Amino acid sequence: MVGGLASLLAFVPVAQSTRPDDSAGQSLKAGGTFRDERGVRRVKFHVVAATASLGGLLFGYDTGVISGALPFIRDLFQLSEAMQGFVVSIALLGAAVGAATAGSLADAYGRRKVILVVALLFVVGALVCAAAHEVVTLLIGRAILGVAIGVASMLTPLYLAEMAPAEKRGGVVSLNQMCITLGILLSYVVAYLLSEVDGGWRWMLAIGCLPGVVLGLGMLVLPESPRWLAGQGRHDEASDALRRLRDGGDVTFELNQLRTDLKTEHGQIAPWSALLEPRVRIPLIVGVGLAIFQQITGINTVIYYAPIIFEKAGMASTSAAILATAGVGVVNVVMTYVALKLLDTAGRRKLLIVGLAGMAAMLAILTIGFAVGTEGALAWIATLSVAAYVGFFAIGLGPVFWLLISEIFPLAVRGRAMGVATVANWGSNLIVSQVFLMLIAGLGSATTFGVFAVMSVGALLFTIALVPETKGRTLEEIEADFAGHAVKA
Repeated sequence: MVGGLASLLAFVPVAQSTRPDDSAGQSLKAGGTFRDERGVRRVKFHVVAATASLGGLLFGYDTGVISGALPFIRDLFQLSEAMQGFVVSIALLGAAVGAATAGSLADAYGRRKVILVVALLFVVGALVCAAAHEVVTLLIGRAILGVAIGVASMLTPLYLAEMAPAEKRGGVVSLNQMCITLGILLSYVVAYLLSEVDGGWRWMLAIGCLPGVVLGLGMLVLPESPRWLAGQGRHDEASDALRRLRDGGDVTFELNQLRTDLKTEHGQIAPWSALLEPRVRIPLIVGVGLAIFQQITGINTVIYYAPIIFEKAGMASTSAAILATAGVGVVNVVMTYVALKLLDTAGRRKLLIVGLAGMAAMLAILTIGFAVGTEGALAWIATLSVAAYVGFFAIGLGPVFWLLISEIFPLAVRGRAMGVATVANWGSNLIVSQVFLMLIAGLGSATTFGVFAVMSVGALLFTIALVPETKGRTLEEIEADFAGHAVKA
């Protein structure tokens, strides 16, 4: 599939840059683009941000939509617990492949071309899933969507960060995170609205192609990343791209800064063997440890299987279970927004500790509920504890993990170390998602969630022992903490 993706990229059209002397004096407003007095077709940055963030929305939608569709797919195709897990986890296998290859493809072909192909994959994958009349077709569609999700997870924030002015960079990366959670919520709402429609699960999956079409059309008119163009030695085109993105003014300083940054980074890239150096060892343990804990504490079992969890807790119908899931999605969006506001004030370590403690407590309540709760009470216990659990995840381990792995590694190994942590995250996600329903069937709901509660306590102790505070601190100070195994609160 990766080879096919590379072949597709060779045929993606490249937007022609408009030099100042191509059409001087023209002025044409068209949506978010216009020509200035020198003839350069400009594009307002909010249009770039809104269009590219559809990649995050699609990531979220196609991650969450299987939650509402799976109960109907299970009944239609008479799927075992293992096969239900495979329908979910094959997308994660595709995502791992997509995430692992995204950087190389984006460096070779450009960010814009790859995002265009990803938009096509989102459309094709959604339609293949929606049209499936046998399980193998559904699995093929899910695998295609998985590759698109994996590439989008890496490339959407990268493209946004490289297109944004320095003062807006943090905001647009936060925008991408919000779009992911909004995409998950949208998938839950769509699933509820279609839950009583005959064959509604097909429409749930098919609707995912619409943002993909908009993303593809939008990327046709957006410029390539100036940073990538400069890295390819195409400095005139990089200058043109910057002129299109910036509202007037001289872009020479920013272009020169790009060149300087690229030279510095190129000179600091270390080999893979550098990950074994003593100064990297503890940060790598922290990064990979948090990556694994993020998944083995069970968050994506809720994202993928919430309606099934609520059915087992005694919800009266699949429709009611999906409605409860939509409520959980609202909590996820609200608490993600709160977390993005708190990250730079409360600190990463404090949010992580509070979030993990809350997750452990809510999972313990859910465990007790499944063990001793009566059917009527259990539905309420499950709904409230799962919603609170997701809320604690959204202010802690959810966003903090991704921020921490961008801060704790020395610059020379940062890209490689983040790659290792990301692969560990996707791999753990795949394993947990595959075995979850089998654990429920074999051990029971109470024991399964009890295991997740214990894992949350383990993650909390791991954080207290090894994770430093990184807010407002230099890389040298963070490295000194790791070198001395000292953790500052």
